[in-house]
Amino acid sequence: MPTITVDKAALFRELGRESVSWESHLLCDRIITDFRYTTEQFDELCFDFGIELDEDTSNSERPITNGKQEPAQLKIEVPANRYDMLCFEGISRALNVFLGRSKSPDYRIIAPPDGEVQVITVHKETSQIRPYVSGAVLRNIKFDQDRYDSFIALQDKLHQNLARQRTLVSIGTHDLDTIKGPFTYEALPPEQINFVPLNQGRQMNGKELMQFYETRNVFIEITATDKTKVEVVNNILVCMFSQYTEEPFTVEPVKIVSPHNGGSRQAPDLAPRETQADIPYINDCCGLDLSAEEICRLLTRMSFQATPSKTSRDLIDVQVPPTRADVLHQCDIMEDVAVSYGFNKLPKTFPGRSGTIAQPLMINKLGDIVRLETAMAGWSEVMPLILCSHDENFAWLNRKDDGKTAVKLANPKTAEYQVVRTSLLPGLLKTIRENKHHSVPIKVFEVSDVAFKDLSLERKSRNERHFAAAWCGKTSGFEVVHGLLDRVMLMLKSAFITHEEGLEGSSVDGYWIEEADDPTFFPGHAATVHVRLNGKSSVIGIFGILHPTVLQNFEFRYPASALEINLEVFL
Repeated sequence: MPTITVDKAALFRELGRESVSWESHLLCDRIITDFRYTTEQFDELCFDFGIELDEDTSNSERPITNGKQEPAQLKIEVPANRYDMLCFEGISRALNVFLGRSKSPDYRIIAPPDGEVQVITVHKETSQIRPYVSGAVLRNIKFDQDRYDSFIALQDKLHQNLARQRTLVSIGTHDLDTIKGPFTYEALPPEQINFVPLNQGRQMNGKELMQFYETRNVFIEITATDKTKVEVVNNILVCMFSQYTEEPFTVEPVKIVSPHNGGSRQAPDLAPRETQADIPYINDCCGLDLSAEEICRLLTRMSFQATPSKTSRDLIDVQVPPTRADVLHQCDIMEDVAVSYGFNKLPKTFPGRSGTIAQPLMINKLGDIVRLETAMAGWSEVMPLILCSHDENFAWLNRKDDGKTAVKLANPKTAEYQVVRTSLLPGLLKTIRENKHHSVPIKVFEVSDVAFKDLSLERKSRNERHFAAAWCGKTSGFEVVHGLLDRVMLMLKSAFITHEEGLEGSSVDGYWIEEADDPTFFPGHAATVHVRLNGKSSVIGIFGILHPTVLQNFEFRYPASALEINLEVFL
């Protein structure tokens, strides 16, 4: 989970828990009263709200910079999907609403003073780089050193977290007083892009830096490869720092002109999302018996606006603020009800009935059946990694890569993990290689997934459940592997079809084998496995004695045989 570091004194001051001094006329003295949280009290508050206090640096030695000791800090862990709590402003605002010290802000879009909305025109060429754009203007914002540092830190956190190191979203903030629209978003060669570096070529102290960056109007532009994330980042950024504008929680919109991809619109959209939650569902999950009004009051502490539904007594209408991109389902609303009520206050009861109705997927159940039968036949199961090198998947098995089969890693860290395996054989053969000091024969098997490219699917790839086994010993073991195939097929209720039974035109279901010419196996000592189910025939696998070059590639000292079949045809 992300860890956010905040100034302890500043946070307690925002929460109304700070040291105050007052004059005593009776004692003629100044009395200081400390209303601050103790570490234990604040830790308990964090737990109640669903975050965690990781460290309080006031109890440890802090560095001294320029003769001044670093102020005490609190390091707070927040949930990875709570993007609204990645900065000081978000944490203090959420805790204040939770404590009832303030109401959830009403974020509003307002017109510019001159009535002219800033425009960003998107060129079609940007579709190949970052096709989506959003923006906003924070007018008459008041920055100081701490606020500016928090503004920059939030952008860094969003880049690291939601934006995946700027691969999905990139944020740009500019002094609107020094630039003038309308703006265009273009894709140009690097040599045609000129800009002035921010450091201006000279060193500046903190005061000079603040004077240099002092601005009253901030223009925000955000480019992204993800349509949803670009709006989430924009909403989080402007909502967090709109509290410092002259009219708090107001934002000026930006007009996006992008006709080529249907992206023309006005951004940001700060209207709350309207949804509904089921009261019996919330009560059943929490073990409570709350009324609609009680649930609405609890949700108010979590920055929601909720009212009993006018259409059903079992529903509540919920308005989700633009800062809560993590709320996707009513289970998220139920969780916030539990947080607001207090996890420690929830009734502790032993469930009278099972809370699940799950059952194994058919492919997993089939794999378990094959796995059990093979183990009972005396074979040892192995579980190698799904990634392997390109050579292990192709060249070492005497196979060629047509470029349309294997899913390849774009930026592999090592040569050992370059592709997602298209066969279980490399993992089995590597396992035997690393255990060749054991006594022979070595009999290993695996039931797991392989992956193939499939451009017809959304993800452009698909998984396929395979069963594979390998034998290595002083003899080839061909008959042993063949016997294992017969046992597995018998267990799958697929009988062996003899030549007479499988005459052309016959509709008898079962399986048979035919001689195969595969470079992975020794010529004349390999066979494909055919199966007919419900009158439909297909090739499901192959087995045979491994070719000598394959044995050499994997450093085998003894002959070996292998088998691999596709299990998904039996579903």
